[in-house]
Amino acid sequence: MKKNHLTMIVTFFVTIIALNFSAQAADPAKGEKVFKQHQCWICHSLKTGEKKMGPRLLGVMGRKAGTVPGFNYSSAMKKAGKNGLVWTEETLNKYIKAPRKFVPGNRMPFAGLGSKTKRGDLIAYLKSVAP
Repeated sequence: MKKNHLTMIVTFFVTIIALNFSAQAADPAKGEKVFKQHQCWICHSLKTGEKKMGPRLLGVMGRKAGTVPGFNYSSAMKKAGKNGLVWTEETLNKYIKAPRKFVPGNRMPFAGLGSKTKRGDLIAYLKSVAP
């Protein structure tokens, strides 16, 4: 009985510690650094009317994929939007992690961002610059 009780206590504390690490709030300031360090700014604008190689990311949250007016999307991204893909924290997280896997056939040359924390920070930054 003592061993079982000890196991329960250890499990409880490990769970609490894990929840504390996973519940850390995403940081938009760190996300801005991720945006710069991973050179997102080279292809993506955060300004209205500014055109770059990639679609504008200003107001990306809640937007249907493949719908920035005037941007020439891949047929894969247009199809994803027509099939209901909307950019939310969850979908952006999956896309930024592995763009070619999440939307096969898209043209973004970025291989993906493995760090869950950096993805969360980047998404928080994109939310913070919303119009």
